[in-house]
Amino acid sequence: MPTSKSANIVRAIAVVGPTGAGKTALTQALASAASGGSGAVPNAAGQSTETQFTAIDFMGDHYALIDAPGAVDFLADADFALPAVDLAIVVADPDPDKAMLVQPFLKVLEDMGVPRLLFVNKIDQARGRIRDLLQELQPVSTTPLVARQIPIWKDDKVSGFVDLALERAFLYQQGKPSQVIDIPGDIAERETEARFHMMEQLADFDDTLMEQLLSDVTPDRDIVFADLVREMREGLIVPVFFGCTAQGNGVRRLLKALRHDTPAPSYAAARLGLEGNGAYVMKISHAGQAGKLAYTRVFGGALNDSDQLTLSDGAPQRAAALFSVNGAQVKKVSRVPEGDVAAIGKLDPVAAGDLLASNGKQEIKLSFKKRYPVYQLAIATKDRKDDVRLSGALQKLVDEDPGLEIKHDQTTHEILLQGQGEPHLRSVLDRLKSRFGVDVSTAPPQTPYQESIRKPVEVRGRHKKQTGGHGQFGDCVIRVKPLPRGSGFEFVDKITGGAIPRQWIPAVEAGVRDAMQKGSIGFPVVDVSVTLIDGSFHAVDSSEHSFQQAGRIGMQEAMAQCGSVLLEPIEKLTIYTPNWGTPKINSAVSAHNGQILGFEARDGWQGWDKVDVYLPHAERQNFIIELRSLTQGLATFEAEFDHMVEVSGRRAEDVAKKVQASAA
Repeated sequence: MPTSKSANIVRAIAVVGPTGAGKTALTQALASAASGGSGAVPNAAGQSTETQFTAIDFMGDHYALIDAPGAVDFLADADFALPAVDLAIVVADPDPDKAMLVQPFLKVLEDMGVPRLLFVNKIDQARGRIRDLLQELQPVSTTPLVARQIPIWKDDKVSGFVDLALERAFLYQQGKPSQVIDIPGDIAERETEARFHMMEQLADFDDTLMEQLLSDVTPDRDIVFADLVREMREGLIVPVFFGCTAQGNGVRRLLKALRHDTPAPSYAAARLGLEGNGAYVMKISHAGQAGKLAYTRVFGGALNDSDQLTLSDGAPQRAAALFSVNGAQVKKVSRVPEGDVAAIGKLDPVAAGDLLASNGKQEIKLSFKKRYPVYQLAIATKDRKDDVRLSGALQKLVDEDPGLEIKHDQTTHEILLQGQGEPHLRSVLDRLKSRFGVDVSTAPPQTPYQESIRKPVEVRGRHKKQTGGHGQFGDCVIRVKPLPRGSGFEFVDKITGGAIPRQWIPAVEAGVRDAMQKGSIGFPVVDVSVTLIDGSFHAVDSSEHSFQQAGRIGMQEAMAQCGSVLLEPIEKLTIYTPNWGTPKINSAVSAHNGQILGFEARDGWQGWDKVDVYLPHAERQNFIIELRSLTQGLATFEAEFDHMVEVSGRRAEDVAKKVQASAA
């Protein structure tokens, strides 16, 4: 909880970036520097899989740092947290070859309207001019990147920097705050040029500043600072800082920039659509004995325990239990100040992305699209006694994880765990076992193949059985023919003269449908027309059951004579990829028996393509792994069923052999 003079308002700052850039290390470095430490944190901090909340105090101000996962498999965990922050720090690697990795983070934040700055980490490993690096980075941002600093070089390494807004030079000192020095003479000209360029970028959004520059009037430093803050807050620019978390370089200067430049919480509240007091749910967690916790950001004023809140659907809620949050530690409190992140207990109906308002029902402004699940596994309990526990555990995991979905496939009768990649689902399985004690077996999902028939045929289905007393008798004649793809099934009644009593005709259809559940190869039969044209009955022995059996026998005989056709599902995939990856993806699609439909520039994404393809469902399971391997983890896709297509030759034989082997 804040202890400073500004404890009534807290700033929330997200730290995001690709794996390996040092995002978690920067979060730890900011916490170290804020507490008076050196700010030096090794970059090898491990890969975070969940959003972490860290509380820090710096120079009398309090901040909630939100460390978002960087690995593509776990990005969804922070999707609902990011819209509620005041500012996001996007961490980048100084290697120009990795510049493209930053683009998805910048684009998502831009689409959300979240102010952002770029921090180039590992500057000690930089080679070449920062200007060249920014030229490589600029295409990945639709918003201008504005350098706030230029480096001071010594012996081919960055030894410090000049702050272009402050017009001051700083030398790095190992384990200590940077030393303020006069701007070295050998870079004074470069500093003047870089500062003028920075002001030109700012002047694109400030006519007064542009007029001063054109008139050779030196703008007041306060005007420059005000423009930097305003234009970042409005999403017009992305300021760029650099440093090295491993040595603590540039971290304290970044902290001071955050102190001066971070917008007030009211801007985030307006972005969300929250008027007055309330809270926005960033994340859900089921924390053992503590039960369900809703991690929220408080807006408009302090939140007290027992305050009345209203969900967007109008349902009243009470803040029954409040907890401050700092890392894995949660501590019960009676009051949470404006802007802080807190956990609220006992809000069972609440989900991530919900608004909780104190002045009645409010609708959230954001339109949010969940990430498409690109990888799936079929799961089953190893012990059938765990089936009920599995259902409850999965519901809690889906509640916590926006990137996770559960599907009950009605065709294959499998429970499908769907997520953002193989590592993501493995982590879910680990949580399922460690937290809920449910151990499951996994397998690739079955492909929902179907069958159809090649030619028409007319057959008789007769069921006759004498068991003493009343017997069983049902007799029908059916004409079976194939239908065009996608037609499904039709049953036509052409019985005349009472050959079969009307009350038993539905039983014939039921028997036919039952037989079609499993065709000659072993899959459901579709695209078939069955016409009931004749039959006979026995006044005593005929019954509904008898005619259902007759219909089933007749259809089985028909399918044996009609010739089976194996059908496989074809999905339409929309693949999003950097354009340099498009040729590689075209080759991969062809290698997986797919078909390229066409490609075009991805709307709003500079340097990206949208590629539409047809791909067999059977080829999709590991396709995302290959896509990511070909594109540094950047490509992704969305898929939907499109049509069924006939499979013949070796591929059809292989499928039939697998069915026979599994049935043996």
